[in-house]
Amino acid sequence: MKQFTSKWPLLVVAFVSCLCAQTLQAQAPEGPLPPRPGQAVQEAPQAKLKVQVGLVNLPVTVRDAKGEMVNNLEAPDFRITDNGVAQKILHFDLGGDPVTLLILIETSSRIDPLLPEMHRTGILLTQTVMGREGEAAVVGFNDGVDKLQDFTTDADAIENVVSSLKAGPSGLKLYDAMAIGVDMLASRMPQPTLDDPGRRRVMLVLSETVDVGSEARLGEVLRKAQLANIVIYSVGLSTTRSEMKSEGKHKGPDPIAPPGISTLPAPPGTVQVPPGEVSSSSGVDLLGIAIAAVEHVDNKVKDHAMDVACVATGGTHLSTYKNHSIENAIDEIGGELHSQYTISYAPAGTNDTGYHEIKVQVDRKNLKIRARPGYYIASEN
Repeated sequence: MKQFTSKWPLLVVAFVSCLCAQTLQAQAPEGPLPPRPGQAVQEAPQAKLKVQVGLVNLPVTVRDAKGEMVNNLEAPDFRITDNGVAQKILHFDLGGDPVTLLILIETSSRIDPLLPEMHRTGILLTQTVMGREGEAAVVGFNDGVDKLQDFTTDADAIENVVSSLKAGPSGLKLYDAMAIGVDMLASRMPQPTLDDPGRRRVMLVLSETVDVGSEARLGEVLRKAQLANIVIYSVGLSTTRSEMKSEGKHKGPDPIAPPGISTLPAPPGTVQVPPGEVSSSSGVDLLGIAIAAVEHVDNKVKDHAMDVACVATGGTHLSTYKNHSIENAIDEIGGELHSQYTISYAPAGTNDTGYHEIKVQVDRKNLKIRARPGYYIASEN
């Protein structure tokens, strides 16, 4: 009896504990507790991961006052700053690093009259741009994007693809094609390291300078291109020139101005140019637009898209409307690629997220220097 009495309180406590647990379990709501009236919702803290930039490969074009390439500079002649912080040059080369080239060609019906001229550019693309130690791939686009030739060192394969180009639908998904091209270049092995910057990554776009219907945004494409050390060059195919080449395109009296050119007088101090082309006196702040496009990828670049893309990555856009044929433009780009400096550095002392401004200075006077203006580091959840 004594033994039974001593266990009774323990049994009562156990019974009450079980009853309370069952009651609380029955009352507990499923899912997260709703906030009380007047209380703010507390979100779980999310760690932000910063995109790391291990190596910046910086193609630098230097010309004298006459526009001639300057090719007698050495590494000590250059000063590089990243967000105002001086950087140590890890790799320096003049035109010798091999090229990984992505050739992006418009194949819409709009440029059908230009195809005979484009068919002749294959040997220029391989011999002048790609070079003997380079590799290249070809991507065509209209209302879709087609990989016409994967990366290869076989110059004949590239030339055969270019010589057999055919026009397709009239679509023009330029930004989608550029996005695919950037991904192809960025994933190409081997990846650059601090000890070996690897091949120079170049995208050469042969296209009109407008986009129709792409899902990709130009600013996002350029942000990725900068982080992947891709320089973009562009040869602007002119619809105006294409229509002037096409015979029997229209009936009736000849227009008093070429297609795309307004018959109204231009504002004082400006020069009338076709849509998508930028004259030297147009006053367009391409650098400002390029930086804004990379910082704010949701913003749309309405005009001068390829000029902006080239400025953002250190390349150049050449129009074929007036001053260049397609072949001359490709030849000029190839000559520049193999006469420019490649400077590499690992960003030090400047780890902030956001836009990083790159400045390149040379200890000589009266020189014109072109390099990409910077890159953007984003924080990712």
